[in-house]
Amino acid sequence: MPKKKELKPNSEYSAKSIQVLEGLEPVRKRPGMYIGGTSIEGLHHLIWEVVNNSIDEAMAGHCRNIVVELLPNNLVRVTDNGRGIPVEKHPQTKVSTLETVMTKLHAGGKFGGDGYKISGGLHGVGVSVVNALSIWTKAEIHREGKVWMQEFKQGKPVKSVKSVGISKKTGTIITFDPDPSIFPEIEWNWNKIVDYLRQQAYLTKGVSVKIFDKREVTNEKEEYKEKRIGFCFDGGIASYIKFLNRGKEVKNSRPVYIEKTVNDVYVEISLQYIEGLKEHLYSFANNIFTTEGGMHVTGFRTALTRVLNDYGKKNNLIKDKNGGSLTSDDVSEGLTTVISVKLRDPQFEGQTKTKLGNAEVRGIVYSAMSEGFSEYLEKNPNDARAIIGKCLISAQARLAAQAAKQAVIRKGALEGMTLPGKLADCSSRDASKSELYIVEGDSAGGSAKQGRDRTFQAILPLRGKILNVEKARIDKMLTSQEIKNLISAMGTGVGEGMNVDKMRYHRVIIMTDADVDGSHIRTLLLTFFYRNFEEIIKRGYLYIAAPPLYRISKGKDVHYAYNDEDKGEIIEELMQKAKDKKEAKSKKDSSKKGEPADAEAMAGEEEISDEEKKSGVNVQRYKGLGEMNPSQLWETTMDPANRVMYQVKVEDANEADKIFNILMGSEVEPRKRFIQAEARSVVNLDV
Repeated sequence: MPKKKELKPNSEYSAKSIQVLEGLEPVRKRPGMYIGGTSIEGLHHLIWEVVNNSIDEAMAGHCRNIVVELLPNNLVRVTDNGRGIPVEKHPQTKVSTLETVMTKLHAGGKFGGDGYKISGGLHGVGVSVVNALSIWTKAEIHREGKVWMQEFKQGKPVKSVKSVGISKKTGTIITFDPDPSIFPEIEWNWNKIVDYLRQQAYLTKGVSVKIFDKREVTNEKEEYKEKRIGFCFDGGIASYIKFLNRGKEVKNSRPVYIEKTVNDVYVEISLQYIEGLKEHLYSFANNIFTTEGGMHVTGFRTALTRVLNDYGKKNNLIKDKNGGSLTSDDVSEGLTTVISVKLRDPQFEGQTKTKLGNAEVRGIVYSAMSEGFSEYLEKNPNDARAIIGKCLISAQARLAAQAAKQAVIRKGALEGMTLPGKLADCSSRDASKSELYIVEGDSAGGSAKQGRDRTFQAILPLRGKILNVEKARIDKMLTSQEIKNLISAMGTGVGEGMNVDKMRYHRVIIMTDADVDGSHIRTLLLTFFYRNFEEIIKRGYLYIAAPPLYRISKGKDVHYAYNDEDKGEIIEELMQKAKDKKEAKSKKDSSKKGEPADAEAMAGEEEISDEEKKSGVNVQRYKGLGEMNPSQLWETTMDPANRVMYQVKVEDANEADKIFNILMGSEVEPRKRFIQAEARSVVNLDV
């Protein structure tokens, strides 16, 4: 019998191994836990945290003006005219309340008491986290007739709070400088900040929010080249709906607006139908964007469907021949909605606060929506008929789409068992490693099939331009063989039965020619994905290939250029190499003859004209992928080691929807205005 080994205590694991982080050290150690990461998104979250404190003051009725200033050297200053953070000694921490708020996690006026009945600060970590992740922070408080000031470095107070002047105003001014050792890139995005502040202004009606960009200093006196913008919306979320639907054909002439308080829960709902297929729903709890919805959205949807069915049947607008009752999908098509609830104790799912979990809110929103929307329909019969009529068209289209889909499925085109004949599939069955190239035409498809790596790259050639699906429902879409081939190849299904988890490729790459037709086909495909497979874009599965425009060679030296700027630089580089080579040869010949090398080199340079400098450089312009042989296509566009691809993302869903509607919709005039406005920014238009 072998002897049992004695277990020796691990001398390396002891009390010393347990690290205790105090104060704000956990934030600096693990910033992602508090702001979601240290990317550009996390960086901007610092501004959101400070601004949200000011918004909380506004929601409590103590603040009317908020100013955000972007200053030189990455500094940001946020000013409000609220009550000002208290500065007296805190009974628990024995230091000033200001220092407590700035340096202690979970310290704030939002955990009970009378400080805030409503706030977005669930965890009370906002401004202290900003302080922890900044090199330097300054808090200036106007309160009790005085100006109080305290500075911090990396979250730690430099000195105690002190009075530095007198003031008749009240409010808080926070200035901070993000720590470059935490954030690899510090670059404030003006548009991102403007969009966020605009949204907050809509959600907090009557509050003035201004932003100033003072980053660019124009002279030594530190005078700034300043741009500014301000928002104040007395109409609140009803104004937000008008902003979201600007330029679109609406069904109900003015947005529905519902406002009600039940059991200390304040509910605001505004909605409007447009002549379109896509739903846009924006839900908020205490001004926090709940991207995953929650109980307030559930209550709204249930009430919306019930009220429209009740009204339609009561007024003989919905009959059995229409297919019975309207479904939630029928009443959501073309609907733009903003739901905002404000409550004392919000229960969010997770630190990111993307889903509201308070069960009681569902019934409160259901009640408010049912009562308010029923009253609107009774008072506005013309709008009510227009809304019901649109919903009935959606219901009829749903039934037609189901019939068309079932007919296609019976033929096996979407089941995944029968892949399209033109698809050259890859051997890998690991979706995370597999790629699908959507290629324009059989010629390019042939080159791509020969040049690809069959292990993980699949090729699907498309013939001609696919259907513009901007205003086409599934039944019409499924009459297009090219679209059926694409859906079948991806394996996700479409419509109600779509399941992106069944996606056969986690990289779908649109690869079209670098001409006008190629751009049009790419736009049609982007419209197809955005309108029907938005989840694929959200997961980061959609890409656009960037094939080179030029092949530039001189002798055996070959380069590829992706634009005219690249082309110019490559030609210059090749000519410089040729010049250097000639000068070296001149020096060698001169040394043999005993002549000055520099003089001959200079003389040679003067004698070469611009055209002669380019002699020997061959520039080939690729108008189509089919002009490349398989090895060139692999080397430039398909080889993961060398290729250039753009990942398709939607940073602003409303702006993306607007652009797709302008470019691909049926209205000609908005598209004409867009072309006229943007024509000058077009470069290298290849007609």
